Amino acid sequence: MEDKFLHDHPSKPRTKDEKQAVINRLKRVEGQVRGIQKMVEEDRYCVDILVQISAIQAALKKVGFSVTERHMKHCVTDAIKSGEGKDAIDELMDVLQQFSK
Repeated sequence: MEDKFLHDHPSKPRTKDEKQAVINRLKRVEGQVRGIQKMVEEDRYCVDILVQISAIQAALKKVGFSVTERHMKHCVTDAIKSGEGKDAIDELMDVLQQFSK
């Protein structure tokens, strides 16, 4: 896959609290996925499994929104200030398009 992204690191590193908040959410999602695996192993009712899958999708969207918000407030803002705003916005729009698929 071709690397078309502008940065391989954030323009402003995440704070310890920011990192921990995202990690905590992802750990919760990880636990939910393990729960679904167990539900499948136990031949649980399909609708119950589907409800859990929906909850995981919602949780991942929330993580994605959080990361997107931070990216816009820091990385995109910094890029605009340095004259690279168009490229940063184009990059973000490409990524956001993946969310809509």
